[in-house]
Amino acid sequence: MLTATPFEYTIRAAASVTPQGDKFDEASVRREAYSFYFLDGWKVNSRLSVNYGLRYELNSRIKESEQRTSSAIPVDANGNETSFLAPGARQIFLYNPQPAYPLDKNGWGPRVSMDYALTKHTTLHAGRAITTLLPNLWLENFVTGGFPLTFQPVVTARANIPVPFSGSVVATTLPDPYTTQGQLLLPGGDSSKVPVNTEIDLQRYQNDLAAITPGHEVQLFSPGVISRKFRNGYLAAYTAGFDQDLQKAKLSVAYVGTPGIHLPSVLSANGYTGASPEFAPYTQFDFTGRVTGGFGPESVINNESHSIYHALQTSVTQNQSRIGLSFQASYTFSKSLDDTSAIIGGPPVNSVTILQAPPQNPLDPGADRGTSTFDVTHVFTLSAIQSVPLEKVKFLQRVNRKLTAGWQLLNITTLTSGSPFSVFSGVQQTGVGLGGADRPDQVAKPMLSTSRTIREDYFGRGADNGSFFSLPVGVPGGTGPNFGRFGTLGRDTFRGPGYKDFDISLIKDTSFGRRGKNELGIVQFRAEFFNIFNVVNFALPSNVVLGSGFGIISKTAGTSRQIQFSLKLIY
Repeated sequence: MLTATPFEYTIRAAASVTPQGDKFDEASVRREAYSFYFLDGWKVNSRLSVNYGLRYELNSRIKESEQRTSSAIPVDANGNETSFLAPGARQIFLYNPQPAYPLDKNGWGPRVSMDYALTKHTTLHAGRAITTLLPNLWLENFVTGGFPLTFQPVVTARANIPVPFSGSVVATTLPDPYTTQGQLLLPGGDSSKVPVNTEIDLQRYQNDLAAITPGHEVQLFSPGVISRKFRNGYLAAYTAGFDQDLQKAKLSVAYVGTPGIHLPSVLSANGYTGASPEFAPYTQFDFTGRVTGGFGPESVINNESHSIYHALQTSVTQNQSRIGLSFQASYTFSKSLDDTSAIIGGPPVNSVTILQAPPQNPLDPGADRGTSTFDVTHVFTLSAIQSVPLEKVKFLQRVNRKLTAGWQLLNITTLTSGSPFSVFSGVQQTGVGLGGADRPDQVAKPMLSTSRTIREDYFGRGADNGSFFSLPVGVPGGTGPNFGRFGTLGRDTFRGPGYKDFDISLIKDTSFGRRGKNELGIVQFRAEFFNIFNVVNFALPSNVVLGSGFGIISKTAGTSRQIQFSLKLIY
């Protein structure tokens, strides 16, 4: 920074055979979707009715009209396809791979439900359904428009080799790719003529690219890949419960379970950025550990994730009462578990809290199984509408009905327990690389609270909040630059503060004019009070041990008290 020269930069360059300018990422993607279903109801007798149905869905494989598709394939010593995690596997890179991934024809989704009138006021319910999760275009596009059509060279400054940098756009010319038979991959720039499953000579391309890079820097391949074993995912939902009439109200109670099977996720089969040899099987190293070629970090779309959701769902509903009250109150007690709550780890939920992160160990993502990031154990909601018939109050009956009639009071109340979050160490503990989210060991149990004198100190020890944890670095047998190991602290093991919100609205409807037997229109006055009690709802704390303000909450969730007035014309 003192010399105003960059240390490293990344560019995205296009091959000469691709459209340029405003058509940099031009693609001609094709896919067909087929589906059908039937649903039938059978009234067995006066008490029992059954609904049943069957759905079938199929998405064709993604196709690109100019054959602009490519993918990395893991193979064993005999050249047969194998798993990305198979010991001794190597990768080849195919242009126009056919098939790019399997066509899963098992898209059946049966469903059945039953209603049984146990008594005049009690009805039993039960149901089961399977929903197919088809590959979507975002997942399938991992085989389109990538290498060798585009590449992202990384240029890093080294001793006596400064990084060339310009304040204006400078076009980068990529080398021509060749097949392993020594032929140009795209002769004449026509990608549509490339035979299926043509293997690219990666080593030659890598050497040619290094020759034109400052300092002859080796460029690693970091493609996006969809696994050739990718298949449909499924949600299997089941429920059982009852409805009970309570005069004007209705009580509903149900158990709901939803396992997710073969859910899409990302496998980082070659570790993260800067991974050492034991975690980067597809990167080439010399005897000193210096990178000499091969692949860098890869994002492999597969579907080996699973989830499970269990819930007790209750509600009480009253449509209208003698005093003009309608309401619906619901309470849910639930638990959701998974090994990842998003396909790819997202950005921090705010400037200091990391909400979603890749697995601590990319070669064992199942070890991250824990509470789902979106899990909330307790949820209570109440919505109520109360008519306020001022025109029926005796001492107000002399007042014009235009002023006393049409008043309503509305309320929405939301109460929830806190959402989970992980604690990360903030240092690379192992040789797995920089892109992970290493977690520490827990050595003491914190008392999480926002009721202390310093309310925002969620862990309770201020600048010493990190003392609840130990960073497993410098240990015997450790790996990476800090000679560490993976932390024993689980994923999403802590809960943030709960959430409370009370909203109230006062509404006055005033009709005007006549149109036949009905009024011409209505003028509606609304006075709305959001978070009327001005409750301070705390957000999640900073959750990186070596980060700024660890264990301190620096933001609120939701808004402060807000009041608004409005007029609405309905005609």
